Amino acid sequence: MAKIVIAEDEPDIRELIAFTLRFAGYEVITGSNGEEGYELTKKEHPDLAMFDVRMPKMTGYDACRKIKADPEIAHIPVIFLSAKGQENEIEQGLSAGAEEYMLKPFAPDQLTDRVRAVLAKYGK
Repeated sequence: MAKIVIAEDEPDIRELIAFTLRFAGYEVITGSNGEEGYELTKKEHPDLAMFDVRMPKMTGYDACRKIKADPEIAHIPVIFLSAKGQENEIEQGLSAGAEEYMLKPFAPDQLTDRVRAVLAKYGK
């Protein structure tokens, strides 16, 4: 069973994502800001990390950059979740080292399909 860390500051969205992924058979650990997301990723060594872009304490971009700069956890793929779909936002996310950039809102099956695809790419 793959382990996923989710960092999302909006409780309803965080719970919906966690519920969807748990229902799909994943182990899910949640944090409410970018700093927590980074710390959980460092501590738990998940198979995948999912971050909202705009969060308190540390943005998803900054958390991703910190993960990619840390040799212990740099291999962990990151997916960004954002309501902001402008081209420059997406480019910024991918240049920070993210594997995927998903736009909110998304359907639960769309979320699980993208997660499955990224995990498969990494042999999980």
